Amino acid sequence: MKPRIIVCGLGRTGYKILRLLRQQGAIVVGIHHQPVSGENAANVVVGELQAASTLQAAGIKEAHTLVITTTEDALNLSIMMQARVLNPQIRIINRFYNTNLGERLDQTLSNHLSMSVVGLAAPVFTFAALGNKAIGQIKLLQQTWPIQEEYIHENHPWKGKKLSDLWEDPTRMLIYYVPVQGKMNLVSAVLSEQQLRVGDRLIIGTQPRIRQPRKSLVRKLLKIFANIREFQKHAQSVTGMAIALLVIILLSTFTYISTKHSISFIDALYFAVGMITGAGGNDKVVENAPDSIKLFTVVIMLIGAGVIGIWYAMLTDFILGSRLKQFLDAARIPERNHYIVCGLSGIGIKIVQQLHLSGHEVVVIETDANNRFVTTARDMSIPVILADASFRATLQRSNIDTATSVLAVTSDDATNLEIALKAKALAPNIPVIVNYADPDFASIAQQVFDFEAVLSPAELAAPAFAAAAIGGRIIGNGMIADSLWVAFATVITPIHPFCDEWVKDVAKSADFVPLYVEINHETVQGWDLLETILAPGDVLYLTMPATRLNQLWREEGRGIGV
Repeated sequence: MKPRIIVCGLGRTGYKILRLLRQQGAIVVGIHHQPVSGENAANVVVGELQAASTLQAAGIKEAHTLVITTTEDALNLSIMMQARVLNPQIRIINRFYNTNLGERLDQTLSNHLSMSVVGLAAPVFTFAALGNKAIGQIKLLQQTWPIQEEYIHENHPWKGKKLSDLWEDPTRMLIYYVPVQGKMNLVSAVLSEQQLRVGDRLIIGTQPRIRQPRKSLVRKLLKIFANIREFQKHAQSVTGMAIALLVIILLSTFTYISTKHSISFIDALYFAVGMITGAGGNDKVVENAPDSIKLFTVVIMLIGAGVIGIWYAMLTDFILGSRLKQFLDAARIPERNHYIVCGLSGIGIKIVQQLHLSGHEVVVIETDANNRFVTTARDMSIPVILADASFRATLQRSNIDTATSVLAVTSDDATNLEIALKAKALAPNIPVIVNYADPDFASIAQQVFDFEAVLSPAELAAPAFAAAAIGGRIIGNGMIADSLWVAFATVITPIHPFCDEWVKDVAKSADFVPLYVEINHETVQGWDLLETILAPGDVLYLTMPATRLNQLWREEGRGIGV
């Protein structure tokens, strides 16, 4: 029996989820605060999202799953609590920006799964910047693997290659197969040594590589010393005022020596510094001096007090303010092979963290000095340029000519396009990845401007929400030929339909692709996986069409995930 699903909040992401669930044949109802164009009252309930009456009108008591997709964490929390009061057993897929809160709720509440649009979309942006034409992600073997589609064309290196030859490679997992003619699942094609033909499609996952940082501490220190020009730029005012103060002190010292030959240079210097700083000195130096020297001393005291006050203020601002940080950031900007992330939005900081963890050098450009993620980036020793990325000079400061890729990921679509166009004007061959919030226009922008990738977080995250609504705790998902496939892990129990079955046999009959199986904490994959007999306690990782998930649903309402 197919579960009844309610999607609450039909914004960009929510409405995309609703449409995907319909495509897969799910019984789904939407809830929105206002009418949705093209939808009737039977399909979309209009009302206050967290109101009991609205949820009841959508059939909350009979529903199996509630997907909450608004952009406000507080509202999502209210909807979740009201839904649990009305139906304590309902399974909830909840969108949260605050991932810490989401994880805490997952640990506290049963049948509650928190998901983040930013968390789901950021890896795809990262993979795109690294050169992978990723369409999604899948979590396998404690790593996040990029998913990409391979379309077999006349010049494709895999044309004529047997699928069985691709099956054994541990760094590449075959996830889904769509032949150009007829219908054959991947396992059957592998076992029959099917050859790839023009028009065939493959979904594959590629194991990510961790790049080791190349720079040593000595090289970093040498680079700082090589950036004296940057230091002069940021410390120019402080240095200038210090020179002015030194000139005043020396002028006073030599004036006292010239008018009173019996005084030593050290005594004259001691008095001049004490007089100017206000610390006091040997007043005998000017007690018997002419009136002109006393008047000179008064003037120098006034001038010195002003100069030293201004200098102290500049020095404090330089050390405790942003100027020293800006200098250190400028000194740390890589010379080549780095990634430029423009905009520390929620998705921007995730991309920065992922690139950094992968061992790549990153430069951040952000306009708002008060952005809370600026400190986060600097704590990772990542240089942050506080300027407008759409300006030519800003991009040149980031060494765009020798960079590997530019990611325009601010919160404004128009700004991202402007940054991308300026980047292409300065470095025509550099790959540019653009964040475009509107999923309907992301592909259009890609066609018009021919950037390497124009990605919509809503477009990337919606399949994951839809897959989770249909099938439990999902570890990956994707779309191919308008069909949604999902990857998940299922524990083999004595009553499981796959128990005591050969993997190769049940994979052909149930139309799924086995990825690997964990037996007593050991991983079995490749040809050995196909020859495995599943036993209670084994954990099977697999992919299958979302339309086939209903065969694994339990009457008692439990999901298929581990």
